Amino acid sequence: MTATPDAKVSAERRTLWIVLLLNAAIAAGFFVTGLTGDSSALIANGVDNLSDTAVYGLSLVALSHGRTWKTRAATVSGVVLLIFAGGILLDVGRRYIQGSEPIGPTMMVMSAIAGVVNYICLRLLQRLKQPDVNLRAATTFSFNDFISNGGILIAGALVLWLGTNWPDLLVGLATALIAIKGGIEILRDARAETKTNAETA
Repeated sequence: MTATPDAKVSAERRTLWIVLLLNAAIAAGFFVTGLTGDSSALIANGVDNLSDTAVYGLSLVALSHGRTWKTRAATVSGVVLLIFAGGILLDVGRRYIQGSEPIGPTMMVMSAIAGVVNYICLRLLQRLKQPDVNLRAATTFSFNDFISNGGILIAGALVLWLGTNWPDLLVGLATALIAIKGGIEILRDARAETKTNAETA
């Protein structure tokens, strides 16, 4: 049985609210543990989840607008992700030059908690039927977060084992590269959607 347009929008709105609130909570957790644990990877993911929260809010607004507005919202999402990646690269460079002392156990515990939450978000978004360009962008964000969480878990174990900060910096760098890849993919998807909309107008 095919869901009615109203039921589809209602399901999308409910899902976006859930992932928005979860990401806001996880962002706060990342910032607190990143600052107390002196971890570039944790702070990077905190910024990531905070930007995700803003994008999910933008996606909620886009649900009540037409295809053109949704495409523009997705474009903003891609640009935000690229800006976020630049910020992470700057933080990694600063910590490389000035030095840092990340706390491995703190990184591992926080990344495990965030991994569970981001997996829930990803599954909720993947359950939506026929997602538009904006929802596909939201799914890309959650997937990137989930992959980053796994990297932090491994980095935390290496920091604890080796007593050095380079695993933390590598994960921060990898998080930035994943964000760049995701941002480019979102912008390409938005551009293709814009072209399709123009052809069918």
